[in-house]
Amino acid sequence: MASIIIIRGGGDLASGVVIRLLHAGLRVVITELPQPLAVRRTVAFAEAVYAGNNTIEGITGVVVKDPLDTFRTIGILSKQQVPVLVDPDCVSAKVLHASVIVDARMTKSPPEPIGYVPQLYLGLGPAFIGGQNCQAAIETRRSHTLGRVYWKGGPEADTGKPEGDPQRVLRAPADGEVLAHAEIGQHLETGQPIAEIAGQVVSAPFPGLLRGLIHPGLTVPRGLKIGDIDPRDDPRLCNLVSDKSLAVGGAVLEAILSRPELRLPLWM
Repeated sequence: MASIIIIRGGGDLASGVVIRLLHAGLRVVITELPQPLAVRRTVAFAEAVYAGNNTIEGITGVVVKDPLDTFRTIGILSKQQVPVLVDPDCVSAKVLHASVIVDARMTKSPPEPIGYVPQLYLGLGPAFIGGQNCQAAIETRRSHTLGRVYWKGGPEADTGKPEGDPQRVLRAPADGEVLAHAEIGQHLETGQPIAEIAGQVVSAPFPGLLRGLIHPGLTVPRGLKIGDIDPRDDPRLCNLVSDKSLAVGGAVLEAILSRPELRLPLWM
């Protein structure tokens, strides 16, 4: 049986990595929170936790509520699908004997111990340092270093600022439950209501497409990213993983294949 790669997190960046690895013939399992916080839900396998399953670019993710249900997980893999395990603590790594773990949660903080040491642990984005809290870290910020693999050192530090126009990122104005007034893929005009939290309305800052919106009904803290507006106004982009996520996925594949001891077991 081929080795299994675990991707921690099923957001849009992680999902692009998953698709790139699957296209290379690898077996991939995702672990997620009981209530995922993905914003670009139409291209995030995390959405399977809410919907039961979802399909991105022809690849289907299927939720597994019990992370120790190895039989169900292997059954989903046998159908060339992606198991999405509700497993915030990554307890499935031990029972699945994962050879590689990719931490793609983008928490921008050092990883916590999970009680299991794979042959290769990769970290995406800020706070990961190759040779210290992971074996290799990968740059996720758009720049000339995007997709670089660092076996020593790490990516740029978190700036606390979004890439591009900061107005495109929608944040919760207060603590409370998210009520949606718009749908992903919808064209919006300036000032049009998108969501409401604790009686405070989140409106479109400029004309564009609602590219992402956190799952309605979630209770969120003030300041959390809950949405994303795209001025390009192209609805096709809502259903395609980003060039950035594919670039990062290529870096993950490079890091894995640079380890000779991992190559054969991944395709057995």
